[in-house]
Amino acid sequence: MIYSRVLHFHKHVINCSKVKAAIRCDEHIVISAACRKHSVRFKSSGPAGQSAQERQRQHMARGLPKQKPILGVKQVVVVASGKGGVGKSTTAVNLALGIAANDSSKSVGLLDADIYGPSIPKLMNLRGNPELTDSMGSEALPRFFFFLSTSMSMGFLVEETAPIVWRGLMVMSAIERLLRQVEWGQLDYLVIDMPPGTGDVQLSITQNIPISGAVIVSTPQDIALLDARRGAEMFRKVNVPVLGLVQNMSVFHCPNCNHKTHIFGEDGATELANSLGVEVLGDIPLHINIREMSDKGQPVVVSKPDSPEAKAYLKVAAQVVKRLPAPSA
Repeated sequence: MIYSRVLHFHKHVINCSKVKAAIRCDEHIVISAACRKHSVRFKSSGPAGQSAQERQRQHMARGLPKQKPILGVKQVVVVASGKGGVGKSTTAVNLALGIAANDSSKSVGLLDADIYGPSIPKLMNLRGNPELTDSMGSEALPRFFFFLSTSMSMGFLVEETAPIVWRGLMVMSAIERLLRQVEWGQLDYLVIDMPPGTGDVQLSITQNIPISGAVIVSTPQDIALLDARRGAEMFRKVNVPVLGLVQNMSVFHCPNCNHKTHIFGEDGATELANSLGVEVLGDIPLHINIREMSDKGQPVVVSKPDSPEAKAYLKVAAQVVKRLPAPSA
């Protein structure tokens, strides 16, 4: 009985909707014509000369968090790569040290934002837990390296071999704390070692703090260059200037006969830089000194400053600083 009533009610609704649709057929034609006129007027609306891409960018920017500078930090440089294993963290460490070595009057800090695979403690030979300040409550004191003002990493907060199995929200919270709840002091430059790829961490950092420029690290290999292009395009979409590319492992010099071998290809980063409209900041060779010193926690820029490898990093550091905008007062 109940089923038959429901079925009868359902048929009644359908019949009524058909009648209403028939009655409003003429109205629909009139409304459609009005909508077409309205759509034409809408397309012509907006400031003169404003492209659809600019309007889309403004629309996407609505609701994003407002960027706030890190207290005491004048300029932020991010070092990124489209994929792992191209020497990004080693480049970030030697870049920060190179900036400090080129101008001893500048204070330089280093942040390891690679939450899942922090490398800075190993590369800098730093151990121990950060201390909490009494005057600033829960804010942490970063670890100090002799040639840098400050250095901070997720690796200081967990065991060396402990995996970090976190979901996105926990990672975002950790990034926020590393940016805002670390006593960075007064820094001229903060170099951030970004995780590989173009994921949540990259978006979170670029949306929360003003970034002076991004450095893309890649090997000359085609497969690495594909991901490097994605990384560069991501920064452009979030309005972060791409300062240039670093071509890492560009050439291998035989230690016996000094013969040059381009193991990963030749000038791949140069071709990519030309297509992106940026420059190659420098070539870093594939050399055993870089690997050995990195494993010992003695970056080549400070352990062997007169070596060709260290001079290559110093050149990259000079090019990065040269391309940075003047810091705001």
